[in-house]
Amino acid sequence: MLTFSTDALRPQDRFEHWCDVRGKSLFGVTIELERDKRPDFRGHFSATPVGDAVLAEMSASSYRVSRTSSDITRVPSNSLQLAWQVRGPGHLNIGRDRVHFVHNGDLVFGHSNLPYFSTPERTDGFHFFSLKIPVSDEFVLGAQIEDAPPVALARDARLTRLVGAMTRDPAHAGQFADEVTHMVRLALLARGRLRPRQDEIRAALHAGYLHAAREILLRDLHRASLTPAAVATELGISLRQLHALFEPTGLSFARTLTATRLQEARRLLYSLQERGIDEIAFACGFDSIATFYRVFRATYGMTPGDARRTPPQDQPANCANRVATAR
Repeated sequence: MLTFSTDALRPQDRFEHWCDVRGKSLFGVTIELERDKRPDFRGHFSATPVGDAVLAEMSASSYRVSRTSSDITRVPSNSLQLAWQVRGPGHLNIGRDRVHFVHNGDLVFGHSNLPYFSTPERTDGFHFFSLKIPVSDEFVLGAQIEDAPPVALARDARLTRLVGAMTRDPAHAGQFADEVTHMVRLALLARGRLRPRQDEIRAALHAGYLHAAREILLRDLHRASLTPAAVATELGISLRQLHALFEPTGLSFARTLTATRLQEARRLLYSLQERGIDEIAFACGFDSIATFYRVFRATYGMTPGDARRTPPQDQPANCANRVATAR
């Protein structure tokens, strides 16, 4: 992972360095900021390879940014960009009087060789992730993408949660290399550039729904009453479709949920020594202490009390496999 922060620079040098090195040279963009605001400028940047793609995370003071025809000529890039605007809404002008408003949480997708001009709505800075993906005809299934300007996509839980899962821990984003293709194809589907009935799109939809389902399990594992029906309803799919999502993984919905609860319980047992074992079990969604002790010992080969003295090193897949034999 490549990281950079302006904190190590003199205040009077921060903006110029960010503008020239990060903006012009790395991203091929033009950055503008009023001169009186430049001494207070701060910026943090990191870049992580994700297969052939690059995931960049950036947080900085507010400024105007554009990719002009001159920028494109100077730093051409035949790639697609999928950006997640975590914080820092603003106006995105893609030319010909087409101006879109980008809200917090929006995903913006388009080809990187098309001009745009972005103006922040506020002055309290921004935070966003950007996934830059090299283009090939096979990768985009022959879709026409060179004329796709960057625009905010309609909210789509399948795509948003795929992106969210990858960006939650950028240091481990490389594990999502196989999912980048699905992300791009879901984004192309959202832009109307691909048809939903293609086999490759079905695979992308499956991946997106599976990640979305797992996100819900992580979010609601504390609820002992969490049911497959509730997850299916939130995703807008049938109960049969939900169960079909988990079939290729070799674990049912119920076993995946138990494995997720056990992983969280083991983490909390070690990190929150002051909390009681029963309290942690209930907080992780177990409604029976006897069941918790039985499944925990069968899965990890130790009691919850023993786990408090052992740092958790269990990988999710290993935990899930042991849950399958423990039930």
